Amino acid sequence: MKTTITGLYDRYEDAKAAVKALENAGVSSDDISIVTNKANGDVDVEGQGNRAGEGAGTGAGIGAVAGGAGGLLTGLGMLAIPGVGPVVAAGWLAAAAAGAVAGAVAGGAVGGIVGAMIESGVPEEDANFYAESVRRGGSVVTARVEGDHRASAEAILKSSPRVDVAARRASYTEQGWTRFDEAADPYTPEQIAAERDRYRVNRL
Repeated sequence: MKTTITGLYDRYEDAKAAVKALENAGVSSDDISIVTNKANGDVDVEGQGNRAGEGAGTGAGIGAVAGGAGGLLTGLGMLAIPGVGPVVAAGWLAAAAAGAVAGAVAGGAVGGIVGAMIESGVPEEDANFYAESVRRGGSVVTARVEGDHRASAEAILKSSPRVDVAARRASYTEQGWTRFDEAADPYTPEQIAAERDRYRVNRL
């Protein structure tokens, strides 16, 4: 039986490295997802041969989000998520979000991501936290792995500088956060930069 593991990263480059390491270890691209905030300034999907720029407001341009022969990252596409804004994403989690947006379900895009994570075994509290983290400029990598491969896959996710979820959630709570709100305004690039600076200082 497959279980879902998740890694949160402040830098897209770290999340991308985690995805590549999972693929190199034999985890199928179909069982990996990446969702990252486009406004964090790290992500460039131009020139990758996909339709990332199309349908950003509708999800129609997400393209081949399920990975493919070239690996998960070749299927990156862009869509808009209520409360988050534009995200660059690929994989099964992104496909759920794209389907919700394309179906014009009110609030369905975020519900799709949070709901898909919950259905795959991620606690609701954690799913809301990860959605909020993407809103604040983070990158989330998820992988579905067989139970006996969980420890090795977790080690791979930790090989990139992964966010301490408990400490980050405590920081959000101190700021008055309780759960992800899809009706909230997306973070601006300036707010995301300030958020990243806050945690960069905390790591020094």
